Amino acid sequence: MLKTRIITALILAPIAIGGIFFLPPLGFALFTGAIISIGAWEWANMSGIGHPAGRIGYALLTALSLYGLLNVPFVAVLWLALFWWGICFLLVRSYPAGSDKWGSLPVRAVMGLFVLVPAWVGLNHLRTGGFQFGDSSNNLLLILYVFCVVWVADIGAYFAGRAFGKAKLAPRVSPGKSWAGVWGGLVAVGAFALVVSFLASAGAGQTLLLIVASLATGLVSVLGDLLESMLKRHRGIKDSSQLLPGHGGIMDRIDSLTAAIPVFALIITQLGWLTTGHW
Repeated sequence: MLKTRIITALILAPIAIGGIFFLPPLGFALFTGAIISIGAWEWANMSGIGHPAGRIGYALLTALSLYGLLNVPFVAVLWLALFWWGICFLLVRSYPAGSDKWGSLPVRAVMGLFVLVPAWVGLNHLRTGGFQFGDSSNNLLLILYVFCVVWVADIGAYFAGRAFGKAKLAPRVSPGKSWAGVWGGLVAVGAFALVVSFLASAGAGQTLLLIVASLATGLVSVLGDLLESMLKRHRGIKDSSQLLPGHGGIMDRIDSLTAAIPVFALIITQLGWLTTGHW
């Protein structure tokens, strides 16, 4: 299994790096749209759409939704995403109670659109918007930063959870997650934000705000993970797909990012560090 995971990672890494860091904005939009569409294909299964044609149709519908949002203000979609993740918090917190209200196939399918579409919008807003923080104005580094926030939170959660993880965070949704893991992840994220602020020559005010924004992003990334775990548990599956040998599916890799990206993009837009750009 470990060998398979390593081989898959070695194949995917250059594709992901090339797509994110070496494509122009339009190419970036198409590349990320393809990833979101594959995620939608997997979400269709989590929604209860078992027929292959139905899953492909759902993925195409999601892709068309992305195209339809090209002229919609980014910030409007990001505010909707923030509201949506607030609802998700209530759903995850109450599970399995309330699952009769969202457990039907149509509702779960709509949930997927609220998860996937704002993530694409937020990511492309980060790519095309005018950005300035400290002496840094590189949008690609901005995208790398939000990815790193999620990864750092995961690493911090892993080690803190192993050392102190007795109190479970959401045992009915994801038994392996603990409150110690959450706090450990947030501590790691705060330290990471402090280091990045120093490297960007940010002032004290900007540093404090970045720490707060990063903590909020790290916290909501946990919710993204929990929501997918809840959907998979309800569906009775372990992975979103077997598309990535040793890793499960695309959604198993980006679940935390689907929540973190739109929330982070909204926060730094409201702080004035990111302005609306152009394709």
